Amino acid sequence: MYLHHVAAYLPTAVVTNEYFTRLNGLASDWITERTGIRERRKAGPGENANTMAVAATQALLAEIPAFDASSIDLIVVGTYTPHDTIYTAAHAVQRALNINDIPTVSISSACSSLLNAVEIVEGYFAMGKARRALVVVSEHNTAYNNEEDTIAGHLWGDGAAALLITKEPLGPQPLRIAEVITGGAAPVGKADEAVTLKPVEKGIVMPYGRDVFQQACTYMTRVTQTLLDRHHLVANDLTYLIPHQANLRISVNVTKQLGLDPERAVNNIQRLGNTGCAGAAIGLAEVWDTLRPGNNVIVTVFGGGYSYGAMLLTK
Repeated sequence: MYLHHVAAYLPTAVVTNEYFTRLNGLASDWITERTGIRERRKAGPGENANTMAVAATQALLAEIPAFDASSIDLIVVGTYTPHDTIYTAAHAVQRALNINDIPTVSISSACSSLLNAVEIVEGYFAMGKARRALVVVSEHNTAYNNEEDTIAGHLWGDGAAALLITKEPLGPQPLRIAEVITGGAAPVGKADEAVTLKPVEKGIVMPYGRDVFQQACTYMTRVTQTLLDRHHLVANDLTYLIPHQANLRISVNVTKQLGLDPERAVNNIQRLGNTGCAGAAIGLAEVWDTLRPGNNVIVTVFGGGYSYGAMLLTK
């Protein structure tokens, strides 16, 4: 499989740490020290997971005008913050593209949804049921977040990203998706209660952040090292490591365990907050134009529930 292009959409509204200082007394430096976050984006009135998924798709297609969008024959969208659980973000993207009679799938595996979506594409390609797929990840965390929650209310941001994945390369030097590994770790630790989103109750809560931190550091490091070993690479063969953007300290810890030059880790949580399953894809979009032949990139993720994964991209 090949990754032909990736693009992101971010809402324009910026919420700084000072907002939470005024709201509930949390010092800006305290938030930054514990999370790395200085500001985050917030969807505006009328924006939601569906509209942001469409906006990311439109941004993607605007950046590759020579591509015939009508040739897309599979749409997979990941989100755990849906606007509508029936008319899903995947349906919204399909309607916006006006492409009928193609498989259209919505999934949720917390912050690991990006890589599970890529695996779904891999399966459709292997079965000969599709050749050109659109993967979109979109999160509207602030629709569910309780801003007055002093444990996790300041963590969340909104955003979306879209990826065009093809069975055969389109044009020169696409990124090859060398391998994707995913797994579930629901029997581990406090997976059943560490991070939950119960729409009819409290929305997003994270009462056991330490367990999330420990498991994320363990599993993201382990699955990344597995990919490196399988492909006879060492950490500093990577041009970039793009970790899930949950907490800057997790990224630092994983990078240190791998022995990777910290400058090669892509982080946007400082500016965007935790954008869920969209965070790593947004990070990939941010460095897309810097990639050159011979580059290697690993995207590694961890989600509440628990789930994890990593994807090796080669140029």
